[in-house]
Amino acid sequence: MSKNKQIKYLLPVILILLSGVFFQTPARAADNFTLKVPFTSQAPLTNWKDQRQEDGCEEATSLMAMAWVKGQGIKTKDIIGKATWEKRIIALSNFEQKKYGEYRDVSLNDMIKWIFNDYFNYKKVSLKKVTSANDILAELERGRLVLAPVNGQALNNPNFTAPGPLAHMLLIKGYDYKTKEFITNDPGTRRGENYRYSNKVIFNAIRVYPTGHHEEIKKIKKEILVIEKS
Repeated sequence: MSKNKQIKYLLPVILILLSGVFFQTPARAADNFTLKVPFTSQAPLTNWKDQRQEDGCEEATSLMAMAWVKGQGIKTKDIIGKATWEKRIIALSNFEQKKYGEYRDVSLNDMIKWIFNDYFNYKKVSLKKVTSANDILAELERGRLVLAPVNGQALNNPNFTAPGPLAHMLLIKGYDYKTKEFITNDPGTRRGENYRYSNKVIFNAIRVYPTGHHEEIKKIKKEILVIEKS
């Protein structure tokens, strides 16, 4: 075979090999990855006696997600203070109570309509069913945030006041391929920034809950909210 023919047949192979080096997804380029999302607990100044903060996990995760969408709170000069977070959580809860009559447990569908579409006028939020932890990971690898409704007691987080909340919302922002752990911003504790849970714990804990105040969960459904940047 002539040299020209050898080059002709080898060129596609070389290009394929190079594509694997230069065009692999960012998530696979390292052992772990984390999207840059500012953190707040749902009671930033530890005022847990305020019902709006005691039940403010949906509001806190939504506010963190929207800060990420807008690129806020990441650089040192733009850090969002705890007092500001508290004001934002209270303002959002008050809006929900005044317009929709509830702010305590807020379902995924109502989070989309009340919080993202109405309060923030933001549309790039979708509801997704999950059948395994890989469904969550796939969204993260696309550069999207995940908000997951969970049975907080099934998380076994030692920082929760025992036994933990039955209805809780987590923000999932990253993954560690070596340890098979999701990296979260868990608003249920002041130690919740970059808090890790195994993929099995997260998947098993996920369950949709209805809007209301600790309403009965009649059927286990595993769904999440996926937030994209504009």
